[in-house]
Amino acid sequence: MNKIIRNPLSNIGYGFIAPEYLPKGKNEYHLRNRQNRNGTVYRQLSAVEIEMLVRNNNTSDNWNKILVSDAFNPSLVKNCKFYGLVRIGKLEPYFLEFHNLRMPVGLYNSTIISCDLGDNVVIDNVNYMSHYILGNDVMIVNVNELATTSAAKFGNGIIKQGEPENIRIWLEVCNENAGRKIIPFNGMLPGDAYMWAKFRNDEQMLNRFLAFTEKQFDKQRGYYGKIGDRTVIKNSRIIKDVWMGSDVYVKGANKLKNLTINSSAESNTQIGEGCELVNGIVGEGCKLFYGVKAVRFFMASHSQLKYGARLINSYLGDNSTISCCEVLNSLIFPFHEQHHNNSFLCAALIQGQSNMAAGATIGSNHNSRSADGELQAGRGFWPGLCVSLKHNSKFASFTIISKGDFPAELNIKLPFSLVSNDVAHDRLVIMPAYWFMYNLYALTRNEWKYGSRDSRKTKHQHLETAYLAPDSINEMFEAMDLLAGFTGRAANPGEKDFTKCIKAGKDLLDRKDPLVEQLEILAEGFENTDRKVLLLKVQKAYDMYISMIRYYGIQHLIKKLDQPNPKAILAALPARSQRKNWISLGGQLIPEGAFSTFREAIHKDKIKDWEGVHQFYIKQTEVYPEQVFQHAYASLLEIAGTKSRPTLEVVSQWLKEGIQTFTWINEGIIASRKKDYENPFRQMVYEDEKEMDKVVGSLEDNGFIQHKKEELASFTKQVKKILSRLK
Repeated sequence: MNKIIRNPLSNIGYGFIAPEYLPKGKNEYHLRNRQNRNGTVYRQLSAVEIEMLVRNNNTSDNWNKILVSDAFNPSLVKNCKFYGLVRIGKLEPYFLEFHNLRMPVGLYNSTIISCDLGDNVVIDNVNYMSHYILGNDVMIVNVNELATTSAAKFGNGIIKQGEPENIRIWLEVCNENAGRKIIPFNGMLPGDAYMWAKFRNDEQMLNRFLAFTEKQFDKQRGYYGKIGDRTVIKNSRIIKDVWMGSDVYVKGANKLKNLTINSSAESNTQIGEGCELVNGIVGEGCKLFYGVKAVRFFMASHSQLKYGARLINSYLGDNSTISCCEVLNSLIFPFHEQHHNNSFLCAALIQGQSNMAAGATIGSNHNSRSADGELQAGRGFWPGLCVSLKHNSKFASFTIISKGDFPAELNIKLPFSLVSNDVAHDRLVIMPAYWFMYNLYALTRNEWKYGSRDSRKTKHQHLETAYLAPDSINEMFEAMDLLAGFTGRAANPGEKDFTKCIKAGKDLLDRKDPLVEQLEILAEGFENTDRKVLLLKVQKAYDMYISMIRYYGIQHLIKKLDQPNPKAILAALPARSQRKNWISLGGQLIPEGAFSTFREAIHKDKIKDWEGVHQFYIKQTEVYPEQVFQHAYASLLEIAGTKSRPTLEVVSQWLKEGIQTFTWINEGIIASRKKDYENPFRQMVYEDEKEMDKVVGSLEDNGFIQHKKEELASFTKQVKKILSRLK
């Protein structure tokens, strides 16, 4: 049965902190006084003011416990019940207006228990408000319950004095068996979440992360909820144990419980009708609308949850959007898009710049009696319409998957590939380098889009958005060896030594031997079945990988040489340079060596808190341009087969090649977009070309294509300037 406890009426508003948790010599307001930093000097009510308050149908258990500022106006307080210590700032005869909501300043028709109210607030028809500290110009209208408990954690995965460990909030990301669970905390960055979830064999580091989190928060009971300046809350039901920043806008929420809602004047957060959010942290600039449900979650800054979406046991990276669908037990890096009601994502690590199409089902496609395994996808992951995948699966960067029900686990090691399930011939078909061949418009536009849409005001982590970057370039080098090995094996069926197959395949591919086109080239270890895995257009893909690696190196060399004395820069470059491995920490690319040094610093207690971890990200952001140049330079030397410092003649040829490749890319961008205009099945819904241009816009007026043309002109001018200086 429900346990109903009877207490004396005089106890309402008092005893917020149980006696056993009160520090010696402190009263129940000691944390509240520390939290309230508005600087207001309070005084007690005068006899006249009390008389006016009573006449306005207000009551209090003790009028001496109502403290006010000098600019308090008792005529602006009507039909309210006060319990405990209530402190009220200025109340002046104004009305506040926000989105056509116009309400007079003052306290009306509300029950207020032990709260601090800032200057010129509007509190109207709040049935129950207890233990909150409000900023200035706050509007709270038509709210059923707004309360804070003494053990409030505001969404952080901590425990308070006297609480058992089993009530701690964890996020069970990446799989459903809690083997990669992490503790959410306000300020958690994607890199933090990834490291905590990924390196489960490093017990020392995981223990340090737990200690960092415990250190960041006070275990004492008695913290009040806070509502920042200019926050507006209207027509909502239950708000409990919620900390809100400034400029939050909440309208029509059903339930907000155990949350931190970050917001600021520059990046305000909005929560709309029917939302139910429990046990989570919301970053600044987030938008949550129309009946969304989120439980045990973290939404990083400027992400959106809309149209009935469900986000459970998951971390959603910055600048992401999820609407209509369901996402469970996932760790998602920044720039993720998932818009369709019938898409489903579960037990996955998605490394950002990703897009889930309608009908895509990632997870809960069980192939055992246990919970789901894991799916890991590099950035640029794009499962197409009605794709169904089994766990465990793993995908290289920029993998696009065509419509189909894939029957077994996949391990796709070739970046920029198109993966298809050929049901008619019962085989898996992979086209490596597909994006470079047929969809340069989408590839380059996405790179530009992600960079331009990064709305973060404070960029603790540098998020790499270029499709040619250390991670994808290293994958292309590995892919070239795989393509060569599979080609060599197809040409020499009896050869079992894969190293010899690679050598034989490279010889064929580098010579562009016509035999390659005649071979049936099959991959191994890509699907957990015995059926064929057919590779298409291997020669062209191999050549594309080479061209794009060269272009990557040339791009960064041009940036380096764009100085008054490029000859001196060339002379200072090393004759040899080693291409290194990199790791993505939540979308920030970091050399493995630097990461190893960082882990060692954590082990040796040289990094003592999360601030120290975040300083590492900032430092790596500062050195990233030079690090990525060194990687690009090493990649260029390796792909060119150069083992000595390049001559001026070679460098000049490279720079000219850069212009040619950029020109080819722009032509590919136009060609891939032009198909949409020349396809008769796309044209048939329009009477003529003029109507089509009015509806979809003309190709000539495409803003992105014009932008790339301008970039090419600028790039060409830059290269010619460098060439003239090298003469």
